[in-house]
Amino acid sequence: MIAHHVLFWLKADTTDEQKVAFRNSLQTLENIEVVKTFHVGVPAPIERAVVDTTYTFSLLILFEDLAAHDVYQVHPLHKAFLDEFRIYFEKVVIYDAA
Repeated sequence: MIAHHVLFWLKADTTDEQKVAFRNSLQTLENIEVVKTFHVGVPAPIERAVVDTTYTFSLLILFEDLAAHDVYQVHPLHKAFLDEFRIYFEKVVIYDAA
């Protein structure tokens, strides 16, 4: 199993409408056939010193194996998301765990 966790910090001038479009586009990634488990979220209202709540969106996807992860990376839906929405990224951090 491969866990692919992506945290997105969007630029400060991103509008609410653009954030909705961003989240809707993230949701389309669930339709990629190699995705086993999928979750899009925003920071939970948890106040603890060890919890980072500075990001805008979180994407968590579980894949069966590394081969599935590699299929996802070049899939047309993933590429379309990046092509349209990378302009809104201030920062992106990815954690991939096996």
